[in-house]
Amino acid sequence: MSTSISQTCMSEGRGYYFPPCHILDISGVSVLVDCPMDLSSLTIFSPLPVDSHDINIDNISFSSADSNEENRGNGLVYAEPRYRTVTKLHSWNISFIDVVLITSPIGMLGLPFLTRKKGFTAKVYATKAASRIGQLMMEDLVYMHKEFRQFYGPESDEPIWMKWDRLEMLPLEMKKIVFGADETDFGCWMPLFSAADVKACMLKVESLNYAEEICYNGILIVKPLASGLEIGSCNWRINGPRGSIAYISSSVFRSAIPKNFDYDALQASDVVVYSDFFSLNALEQVGNDEDFSGLANYFSNSSSADVNSEARSALLSTDDYLEEIDKLDFICSCSMDSIKAGGSILIPTGRLGIILQLLERFELHLTSENMKVPIFVISSVAEQLMIFTSIIPEWLGEQCEDRFYSEKPSLFTHTEMLKDGRLHLFPAIHSDELLNIWQEPCIVFCPHWSLRLGPVTHLLRRWRGDQNSLLVIEEGVDANLILLPFKPIAMKVVQCSFLSGMQLQKSLLLLKILQPKHVLFPEIFRRCVDTLAASFSSSFYNENEMLHIPYTEDNSCLHIDMDLARQIKYTKLEEQNVDISRLKGKLMVKHGRYKLCVEHEHP
Repeated sequence: MSTSISQTCMSEGRGYYFPPCHILDISGVSVLVDCPMDLSSLTIFSPLPVDSHDINIDNISFSSADSNEENRGNGLVYAEPRYRTVTKLHSWNISFIDVVLITSPIGMLGLPFLTRKKGFTAKVYATKAASRIGQLMMEDLVYMHKEFRQFYGPESDEPIWMKWDRLEMLPLEMKKIVFGADETDFGCWMPLFSAADVKACMLKVESLNYAEEICYNGILIVKPLASGLEIGSCNWRINGPRGSIAYISSSVFRSAIPKNFDYDALQASDVVVYSDFFSLNALEQVGNDEDFSGLANYFSNSSSADVNSEARSALLSTDDYLEEIDKLDFICSCSMDSIKAGGSILIPTGRLGIILQLLERFELHLTSENMKVPIFVISSVAEQLMIFTSIIPEWLGEQCEDRFYSEKPSLFTHTEMLKDGRLHLFPAIHSDELLNIWQEPCIVFCPHWSLRLGPVTHLLRRWRGDQNSLLVIEEGVDANLILLPFKPIAMKVVQCSFLSGMQLQKSLLLLKILQPKHVLFPEIFRRCVDTLAASFSSSFYNENEMLHIPYTEDNSCLHIDMDLARQIKYTKLEEQNVDISRLKGKLMVKHGRYKLCVEHEHP
């Protein structure tokens, strides 16, 4: 059996919507962590033409009557979109993958591509909340994509846009997306999976409760622990016969909706695989080592008890939480100004937690302004998502959990808003009931954040010429590229970043508390980690490179059957000062531990 672990970073990811992907080899068990889909690649495709699905309210079309936006000189691909997962997974023999661990709903969107392949036999583990929310997100994506299938008809194995003469005509910016930075991505474009693929995929997912332990093949024990990023998002604690591993994904210490980051349960791990890339933005903005040298001096000149105590206080600080509330209030304030001027608000996002928080903040702002403005959530899975948020208290933060067990009538503000008609949920923009009650100005939450498919394309065409209307998009996307098919655009655009992981210094303070023996960092962390007087050893990984990390010698623990233990007769080796004994038995692994049994005993 392997006496070390190996780690391969398949992808560092790109922000919240495309989380990192790793493969770990632990005691001979190959573990894939996350299987996301790179939906940013949708930006090379054009939304459906304006006349593909015109929708009228009082003889006013949701789609702009201006045909100039269909000028195909913008360089976009006018065809049914194809999709990509992690490029390096295409060259990996999936039959070698034994276990798949999912850290978040967004981290499982590419899973149907994997599970439908011949030879896939791995066990897939996810939290119940991530599993359900991820399934709804996949079903919604299939539903939205269906419009393209209906418009363009059946797709050939080799679409016209993928022919070399057509690819040569693409602008350089589009070519980079099609072929990838290292020109290896072209063969990775795939047709979207079907609803049947999603259903078959979910049959292979074993859903776990919060902190529920599950044993794989007697060798590994895995346990999901809250990361604080989103409802159901988790980090993983993995125990094996040679020690323990903590996989830390993007995590948030203080959350308004999800359960807070449970880092105490990750303490004293032998190895930490650090995969929160949110700090990369901060690292790229730092031009010198001053930020790190102060932290290093603090670690060196303070006692361990003082560091741990003050580090915990810093981790539990409400600064990040309050900054997030300020961002939400800023969005609401801009929205109130637009509504007063007669404009409407369009918020395309895939973050359930942000939607729930904004609904609460909008309710406060509308009440304070004494305004009655309808709020619509338009998605094929809107109703299922809102119902699900009310039945998962174990994955909600302290504030929400207190409401759940109190005598308050509802867990979230949106429940009361639905009852009194301030909030409306609809599966599609062409719903007859929606058309009957539609009024403007209004506030709309809908998919998709790429601005290429779903209700957002119809609404953006309707309001793009209104300078009083407001579009809220997230940072991390190229605003010029995603808005390209809708130009010229007169409506106001607010681009906002939401908390998607740990700040740099907090991540280093966290590791001081966790006290692991060895930490795997992204290579870009080397500069700041090297300045610390760390109590742990460290290695640094790059994308698509295998890294070996040997376990320390004292990690092995052998449990000997009582009958065999009675047979132990020690002989002392004076020179080595060691006591030895010879035993004959059957060496096996059970519940993540080595065990020596008498040969006739069965596990």
